[in-house]
Amino acid sequence: MPQTADEPDAVAVRSWCSLALEALGREREAIDAINVYPVADGDTGTNLYLTVESAAAAVEAVFAAHETGTSVPSAADAVRAMAHGALIGARGNSGTILAQLLRGMAGVLAEGTGGDRMRLALARAAAWAREAVAHPVEGTVLTVADRAAAAAGQAAPGADTAEVARAAYEGARAALDATPGQLPALARAGVVDAGGRGLVTLLGALVEAVSGRGPERPYEAPVPFVPAGGDDTECPAGDDGDGGGPAFEVIYLLEAGDEAVERLRARLDALGDSLVVVGGDGLWNVHVHVDDAGAAVEAGVEAGRPYRIRITHFAADRAHARPEPARRAVVVVVPGDGLAALCREAGATTVLARPGEPPASGELADAVRRAHAREVVLLPNDADLRHTAAAAAEQARAQGVRVAVIPTRAAVQGIAALAVHEPDRSFDEDVVAMTSAAGATRYAELAVAERQSWTTAGICQAGDVLGLIDGDVAVIGQDVPGTARKVLDRMLAAGGELVTLVLGEDTPPSLAEALEQHVRDGHLAVDTTTYRGGHQGAPLLIGVE
Repeated sequence: MPQTADEPDAVAVRSWCSLALEALGREREAIDAINVYPVADGDTGTNLYLTVESAAAAVEAVFAAHETGTSVPSAADAVRAMAHGALIGARGNSGTILAQLLRGMAGVLAEGTGGDRMRLALARAAAWAREAVAHPVEGTVLTVADRAAAAAGQAAPGADTAEVARAAYEGARAALDATPGQLPALARAGVVDAGGRGLVTLLGALVEAVSGRGPERPYEAPVPFVPAGGDDTECPAGDDGDGGGPAFEVIYLLEAGDEAVERLRARLDALGDSLVVVGGDGLWNVHVHVDDAGAAVEAGVEAGRPYRIRITHFAADRAHARPEPARRAVVVVVPGDGLAALCREAGATTVLARPGEPPASGELADAVRRAHAREVVLLPNDADLRHTAAAAAEQARAQGVRVAVIPTRAAVQGIAALAVHEPDRSFDEDVVAMTSAAGATRYAELAVAERQSWTTAGICQAGDVLGLIDGDVAVIGQDVPGTARKVLDRMLAAGGELVTLVLGEDTPPSLAEALEQHVRDGHLAVDTTTYRGGHQGAPLLIGVE
């Protein structure tokens, strides 16, 4: 990578993530379409995209932490963030292996730069990925990674980073084209390995990131090979096809020590197949295909603390045994479990945005799919989720779902929009009415200052209660009740018919009673409604319609 004080350039790492995400976005559907091994579930391209999206988000977070200063993050911080982001966001068999590839590279690139370091990084990536898979199979992404590393190792002595990356890319291309001859399931389907094609895409993005221009020979899939006399009805995934493999895919993050993970590997290997365990330093990503999903999760509980558990039923996906899609649904991002329950009662599909953990576009796209409707209205309820929601909508549209994103910037705007939702009217009319209701709702929230800083309302001290109206600090107070009253007075000075109060988990109900009385005393024609928001981060959310 470009050198900066004998370290890989953090900007190049950021560029690689961005270019890889863009390239996988273009090729996602094509990669999904050739996914026949180990399970023909058509999601390898999507899983790789979501994994890289998580890696890119982690790198962006590192850069965002330096925005207030003049420096950029160190290269070591950037590559480690990339690997960690991929680890915690890995999806599916392919994404889990990719996370280990990136982890292997990051361990080397964090220590230095140049062609020799890139050779070593690619070699370690291939070795670590192979070690992470319980039963490696040739003709898969593992083979492509091996050949890429070997080609990088054969680059001319003294070759720089860009030359080594190009050699790796060309080696991966050649290996990918050969995969149908190594894996019968690919030959029967007349396709190359989907995971391997994803790795070629990533290496092409790496070439562009370190050299400033893309590969001289962009990858083009070969003409499908169909064996003479082939039976079109034969399952393209061979022995791992429909009805022949485990029923469930189980994935979770696990906090555990090395010894416990070794015991876990042995237990999961006995339970199923496609076992991949990646990570280290106490945090692991576990992926396995099993018939007994409960036993796979229980094994994780015995080993440590599993979380972000995802279980996919292959049989349901293969048979497409799903009810006829509903006409229309609403997907809502909510900051707390209390509002999530409220929105579900109103018929919406919810996505929980935990404090400091905004959902990625893949999570929003999954929610749109879970809604199982031909038309979906998406309410992000956060200005910072605007682009994320747009990306999720594009993913859903590519699958034939009509999606409208209403740019709600706060949960109270989402509540207002959901209140006027009527699935019986036309989609466009419904979107217009919901957008109008959201736009007519001013929003505010209370927060506690963590440190002294400048705000639009003056200088605040650590511990001060901040009243933010429409995203800007408008009031600086000493306590929640007094600050809330001042915020309400400012908002109602411009008029209003309905005040919505959403109380945080630790906010006493007496605050709502006092604020309702305050509104009645000063604004006779204004109604007030109160909800419990649960663990939402802010002690109080306010909406004025």
